[in-house]
Amino acid sequence: MREFFCGKIGYTSLMLMDEADIILVGGHGGAGRVAFKNGKKGGPDGGNGGRGGDVYIVATTDLRALIQFSQKQFLSGQDGQPGEIRNKSGKAGEDLTIELPLGTEILDKNSEEKFVIESLDQRLLICKGGLGGKGNFDLKSARNTTPTYAQRGLNGQKRELKINLKIIADFGLIGLPNAGKSSLLNELTKAQAKVGDYPFTTLEPNLGMIRKKILADIPGLIEGASEGKGLGIKFLKHIEKVTLLLHCISADSDDLIESYNVVINELKSFNPEMIKKKQIILLTKSDTVDKKKLTDQTKLLKKFKHKIIPVSIHDWESLQNLSEQLS
Repeated sequence: MREFFCGKIGYTSLMLMDEADIILVGGHGGAGRVAFKNGKKGGPDGGNGGRGGDVYIVATTDLRALIQFSQKQFLSGQDGQPGEIRNKSGKAGEDLTIELPLGTEILDKNSEEKFVIESLDQRLLICKGGLGGKGNFDLKSARNTTPTYAQRGLNGQKRELKINLKIIADFGLIGLPNAGKSSLLNELTKAQAKVGDYPFTTLEPNLGMIRKKILADIPGLIEGASEGKGLGIKFLKHIEKVTLLLHCISADSDDLIESYNVVINELKSFNPEMIKKKQIILLTKSDTVDKKKLTDQTKLLKKFKHKIIPVSIHDWESLQNLSEQLS
């Protein structure tokens, strides 16, 4: 991950981790204490153990937040401390608060309970800490005035979770492999997405920020993607919540209409509602054809009734024009 600041506009390059399997556990309750005043003459004096820390989940706008699970998949609240003498309770364990991006879906693998992070003020108690055990002071009774035992603390709640991020982006770059999506992302946002002259250079969604709006480069779709071909449906889900689709079609394509239809048909197969989203067709790599052919191509694509913008990473004016359209 690298961050950039250019002029008056802040740009950020974001590496994306969109799925994780994690285990969260509330802290273990502290054990109760066995103690006596002046031997057993003064009676039981052991305090209760402290409760274990709870685990909370809160929302963040940082889409990189799942990276915290790339090397650590087990997280827990702090354990409670054991009870002390003089009937003093042990200190409660500290709560653990985990930040997850807006749009995150959480599935408990065992109970199948589902949670969704939908608002920034959301605070979700996901795992309760265990109760502390009673010390022998609280365990005394009329029948047993000097108990010589105490309770153990209880385990905290444990959940095995599947974390799944659905990007809440403003703009989504879609299109066939090698349509120039990653190159556009890099030029518009100063991101550093990998580019190359071969299919599937982009193996995960790349994100950039332009004027505080999120631009997502969705890996190339091919015919059959909705059925798992190519990179499959793994990344189609990230287009579901995008506000505006930027449909990239390379000007050097042999069949512009086919290039458009392949992608649209895959979106429709995955979720028919997706093709109802607002679209702008970007005729990319416009520098690779002459002006007459570019004009003819623009006229041809008008049949789809979307705004058409020729653009090239080698044409500063075209990039400026596109940037203004996204403001």
